[in-house]
Amino acid sequence: MSESTAEKPDVDQRTVKRAVLASAMGNATEWYDYGVFTSGAIATSIGTVFFPGEGNAVLKSLALVAVGFIVRPFGGAFFGPLGDKLGRQKVLAITILLMSGCTFLVGVLPTYAGPYSMGIAAPIAILLLRLIQGFSTGGEYGGAATFIAEYAPTKRRGFFGSFLELGTLSGYVLGNVVVLAVTLSLPADQVEAWAWRIPFFVALPLGLIGLYLRSKLEDTPEFKRLEASGNKPKKAPLKETFTRNWRMILNLIGIVLLLNIADYMLLTTMPTYFTDTLKINNNTSTLIIIGVELVQAAIILPLGALSDRIGRKPLLITAAIGFLVLSWPSIKLMQSGSILWLVVGFAIVAFLLVLMLAVIGSTFPAMFPTRVRYGSFAIGYNISTSLFGGTCGVVVTALIQGTGNDDWPAYYLMIAAVIALVPIFKIPETSQVPIEQIDTADTGGKLAGATR
Repeated sequence: MSESTAEKPDVDQRTVKRAVLASAMGNATEWYDYGVFTSGAIATSIGTVFFPGEGNAVLKSLALVAVGFIVRPFGGAFFGPLGDKLGRQKVLAITILLMSGCTFLVGVLPTYAGPYSMGIAAPIAILLLRLIQGFSTGGEYGGAATFIAEYAPTKRRGFFGSFLELGTLSGYVLGNVVVLAVTLSLPADQVEAWAWRIPFFVALPLGLIGLYLRSKLEDTPEFKRLEASGNKPKKAPLKETFTRNWRMILNLIGIVLLLNIADYMLLTTMPTYFTDTLKINNNTSTLIIIGVELVQAAIILPLGALSDRIGRKPLLITAAIGFLVLSWPSIKLMQSGSILWLVVGFAIVAFLLVLMLAVIGSTFPAMFPTRVRYGSFAIGYNISTSLFGGTCGVVVTALIQGTGNDDWPAYYLMIAAVIALVPIFKIPETSQVPIEQIDTADTGGKLAGATR
């Protein structure tokens, strides 16, 4: 056993790796769904076959994605405190099954018109599936990050935490690769007629693999320590989550605002921005995004390891200032008409994003004590994601269409960066703080052993 794992003598390195993989699979499943749903060809097909009539088919599809975010805070408020009461492992088994099942069922739904049609019941059914998917997703991310953070040794929490967002990137790339394979193999009329369903079928085996991995693990050492101490909540601690941790929840909301506007801007808004606004071919757009995301995936683990040495805040501060200063130049590069400069502009913003992605899996869980960690994280994260992340595609697309100004993606990122800098400077640095010491957090959000 290495020195870093010796801090948790009851957990061997193999078990830590299995816990990390099981957690990352949930994120991969969630973002596989977004990768499929927001790709140009599938977004157009979904908007057309479920919501026929006048109006932008892509905007209809993005609105359907945004609808799922309405219920995410409710999912966080339900599953988060439940995970603090029952344990992380049990709740995470439920959320991954619901997420993958709902994505799969979209692929088998009858459409509004044509053979095996449902008429008005079709858009209602897909709307209900998106709501259930969003509700379950509200309990997934906070639990998965908590699971990794509570298993990982202190000195390598940044490294292992970065695997969570490696799951995001892997799931999103897989979604785009599957869509690309379908659109390159079949003519556009066949994709719209039936082949749009194929990518949704892949979600079920992804979810079942994740469920299997999670079912083979015990709950985290920190949760078992809490149980042994007799301090585990007897009922879901929703009230305690808000009353004792509201300051840190507000800090979390402010940081997640930038994180998810940047995340959803690049991963769910830019595909349609490239095709609708910049008039880039669907397949070319997909290849650009896949290429840049593979680079992100290649550097995210070294960046997570770097945060174990220099801290999480230097990377977060660099990213926020970078978004403030470089977002507008990057968008102008994308608008230049050159594919090369488009890739450069997109890569700049993607690099700033990966600086945040590399550290959030280790930063956010360490903001809260074990007793209410899952719930506090899930509630704060999902409130911010619902208000600002999930609506990003619809808001930015509507602003571009309403004002005729194609620079709105940059303006939106710059505003978010200004807001996020305040909580980033306020939160404590926890890179070398053992997760169990965070149990001494007081109402002001100060952590024992943490530095500013």
